[in-house]
Amino acid sequence: MTLRITQDIYQVQQQKLLMTPELRLAIAILQMSTLELAEHIQKELEENPFLDEKEAEEETTAKEETETDNDTSKIEEWLEYYNDRDIGYTIKDIDDEKSFENYVAKTPSLYEHLEFQLRLNVCEDQQLEIGLYLIGNIDNHGYLCIDLEEVAKHFKVSQKRVKDALEIIQTFTPYGIGTCKLTDCLLLQLKHLGQESDLTTAIINNHLPDLAKSRLNKIASSLAVSIYEVQEAVDVIRTLDPKPGLQYSTDEVKYILPDILVEEIDGEYVVVVNDYQFPRLLVNRSYEKVLKQADNVTEETKKYMEDKIGSAMWLLKSIEQRRLTLYKVASCIVEIQKEFLDKGIKYLKPLNLKDVAELVDVHESTVSRATTNKYMQTPQGLFELKYFFSTGVGDCADAKVSSKSIKHLIEEIIEKEDAVKPLSDEAIVGILKEKDIKISRRTVAKYRQELGIGSTVARRRY
Repeated sequence: MTLRITQDIYQVQQQKLLMTPELRLAIAILQMSTLELAEHIQKELEENPFLDEKEAEEETTAKEETETDNDTSKIEEWLEYYNDRDIGYTIKDIDDEKSFENYVAKTPSLYEHLEFQLRLNVCEDQQLEIGLYLIGNIDNHGYLCIDLEEVAKHFKVSQKRVKDALEIIQTFTPYGIGTCKLTDCLLLQLKHLGQESDLTTAIINNHLPDLAKSRLNKIASSLAVSIYEVQEAVDVIRTLDPKPGLQYSTDEVKYILPDILVEEIDGEYVVVVNDYQFPRLLVNRSYEKVLKQADNVTEETKKYMEDKIGSAMWLLKSIEQRRLTLYKVASCIVEIQKEFLDKGIKYLKPLNLKDVAELVDVHESTVSRATTNKYMQTPQGLFELKYFFSTGVGDCADAKVSSKSIKHLIEEIIEKEDAVKPLSDEAIVGILKEKDIKISRRTVAKYRQELGIGSTVARRRY
């Protein structure tokens, strides 16, 4: 039997989703936060001549009379700009030099802060140079990352001279700067704070691993002191900063602007999409006249303008679609989590993307994109939209309870416990059971660890 391989042409009818540029734009805009969308709109306003910022109503009427007269001149100006675009003509925004941000005080970096203190305390040129070299080798956590012998060889001086410069730096704030290891950092802070003692020094030098695991009995037995003395010394040590350099971290502060505003009016919750942070857009119809004047434009110009007006129309449509989707999703969340808005986190209900998608009649991925990096301002505070989605655990009167609500209850139970006799995970399980919440001891331990709460041994006070 002979097998023949041939090439044939045939037609197949099938359905598939095509990711067009327009669809990509709509998805990208839906995922944007309010601040990101404002930046995107500003960029489009600068690049697309068919986009205009809508004027306030009181200004619109006054400008309507002169708008018609200026249409012709606007078209001519734009055509002149388009035809001359290849000559490298650029417009410099002189306002950039007068930006308010250029006058706002910037938080100094750790290096700048230490350099400032060094120049106030050192006058000799060589010692200043050595000090600056040492400061340049201090990492973001505040630890020295170079050996003194290496510095001495670099400057061809004695190690004592380098050590003298380092000792000056170690008197600077934040205290603990310029050491090579954690124990030295903590001891230096104790010295500057005037809380140094034989017991705290011994614990830091010899028992930091035991301190991390709250083995106070072991420390007391090893140092032959009472556990109450160890407790007092440990309380002092825990006030120290193991990474003092991070106090001058250069990370920028990121401000959150709510995308959704929820207010209670006459007993009802009103949902408002916060779209006041970016300008209202409209398509500049004056340039459409150019497209109708075929004699005045080239084919290249006509294609460029058609692309730009299409881009402008899609941007407006995508922004409006984003607003409607956000409103529907937020309204659905508010309706489901009304008890939470009334009474607080204890009444947060379990919720998943599928539930909201079915109620809003969209795909789960759309709900996911609509809730990513979005925040809602509510009477209970500012929350990320993702916060309202949580799994259900246990049962309470035949209804599941949100895992976030259970975590909050565990926090409250531990806050009210007797510090001398802290509650075990098994005891917490029993208390939750009395509230009709049935979960395992392992689940309690998991939630406790996620909340950053230590074990019974770590929480115990003597």
